[in-house]
Amino acid sequence: MDCATAVPSNRIVNSHNTATALIVLVLCLSQATGAPAAPASRPTAKSRQQYQSFALTHQGDPARGRKLFEDEQRLACTKCHATDSKGGKAGPDLSTIGDKFGRKELVESILFPSATIAVGYSTTIVKTRSGETYQGVIKEADGQSVGLIGADGKLVRIPESNIELRKTTDVSLMPEDLQAGLSQPEFADLIEYLSTLKLPRTAAAVHQGMPALIPELATPVGLVPVNSPENAFQHPVWFGPVPGLANTFTVVEHETGRIWLFHKDASGEGKKPFLDTGHVLTGTRGLLGMVFHPHYATNRRYFIVKHLVQNGKFASIVFEGEASADLKSDSGKPLRPVLKMDAVTNVHYGGCLQFGPDGMLYIGMGDSGPQGDPEGHAQNMGLLLGKMLRIDVDHPDEGKAYSIPRDNPFVGRAGARPEIWAYGLREPWRFSFDLLTGDLWVGDVGQDLFEEVDIVRKGQNYGWNVYEGFEPYSNKYRREGETYVPPVFAWTRKYGASSTGGFVYRADPKSSFYGVYIFGDYQNSRLFALTQHDRVLAKVRQIAMSPQHAVSFGRDEYGELYLVGYEGTIYKIDFSKTRFE
Repeated sequence: MDCATAVPSNRIVNSHNTATALIVLVLCLSQATGAPAAPASRPTAKSRQQYQSFALTHQGDPARGRKLFEDEQRLACTKCHATDSKGGKAGPDLSTIGDKFGRKELVESILFPSATIAVGYSTTIVKTRSGETYQGVIKEADGQSVGLIGADGKLVRIPESNIELRKTTDVSLMPEDLQAGLSQPEFADLIEYLSTLKLPRTAAAVHQGMPALIPELATPVGLVPVNSPENAFQHPVWFGPVPGLANTFTVVEHETGRIWLFHKDASGEGKKPFLDTGHVLTGTRGLLGMVFHPHYATNRRYFIVKHLVQNGKFASIVFEGEASADLKSDSGKPLRPVLKMDAVTNVHYGGCLQFGPDGMLYIGMGDSGPQGDPEGHAQNMGLLLGKMLRIDVDHPDEGKAYSIPRDNPFVGRAGARPEIWAYGLREPWRFSFDLLTGDLWVGDVGQDLFEEVDIVRKGQNYGWNVYEGFEPYSNKYRREGETYVPPVFAWTRKYGASSTGGFVYRADPKSSFYGVYIFGDYQNSRLFALTQHDRVLAKVRQIAMSPQHAVSFGRDEYGELYLVGYEGTIYKIDFSKTRFE
């Protein structure tokens, strides 16, 4: 990823511009030697539509589809994909793919393999100083070498000292037009087999916090569009009110790198630019989140986090900005780097910032990959990866943009970064504080089988990658005598594949939803609500289906909640016409 171009120097000092961590399907199906020759002419959009239409309107035979999947002469899918929950191959483990995705998504992932690549499975190209070129998916990265698995299923380790150029692309290892080697009935058979790959009921062990069935409300909550189609946003990932400005919000677009000021009142609505940080670059995830200082109305300070490339390496960097005197735009002064979190791949980059009730800035950072966290970043106390961090930006140390709060749990502990507040997280994409209790709620994105919600507390270990949800995942980094805190709630691929943390509702004390945690799943667009006692699940309900992918939530100054739809619409959540029961 050394081909990044610089962000204009008047915005981000000495850095490089860097979509969001949204888990979507890729099938890295690879053709083996001896596979049928590709047709002389490239299949047209019309021919793809024919395959798509046939597979969506005809029942395939899963037994025949499995034979195709395992046929090394025709498709050789097993070289790239495991179906036994063990993973370890170039492509995603497909053991629960039928739970995660419907037939339409399965069909599209094969017909358009580079359009929807799963997080962590982008193709990386490495050119060595000795003249070799390798391409594949990063499976290992320990600082000494990079391990790539190619379409042939073989792992190649390349010493860092021998790497001249490393570039991560948005191109799938799966060959284009794979369907051309299949008849339309055979294509339907393959889709039918993939749709049967689901988590066995016996494998989903029943826990208090992971019920087999999540009941739906008889009447779902309302989702009322806030912005009109004329004011749609381009892949927004964050929404929140601007302190000091009535009826005014900012919206973060991660790919364009823009932050918009959105105003709506009885007279109408409109949006105008607040800040442009530069467009996302290939292989990076761009602008991820934002937070205003608690005293923004008087000190004009705000913070953003961006995933980019700096000195040839991936990183998530927190920047501080200053707004104009009227609070309606950035001041134009250079953004100030606050904290850099070096990463080894382009996944699990964190993305959320929040000020706690104690006035400290909390920062969620993912394990940075590769998939499965093979190097144990989340359990390594010498790294900021896979952690919840806590810093003081109001009383910085000399020469720095922050200081370490004296009551952080690992201050003075040998080998531990003092910024760490809690650890053992995989990708804490969105988190928030309960306005009444101060509880820190985290939506942590899962690996292959489970998504989870945690209430995070000082100094505690939330298990990744020793545990995924309630279930053991790996013993490689298990420590004797260590306490691993289980989630409040976890769900299987039956209900989703990407946890989006939300907020505890505190607007209307008379509402049955008062004190209820509202959150969602990005992939399946489900919205959930739960209650708990002492971090043990009491009740969970599915409360709605979002019209768009549920990428984030927002809360206004009155405590009312909003849903951010990744396709561009902000929705206000209306709890008034139903009950949490």
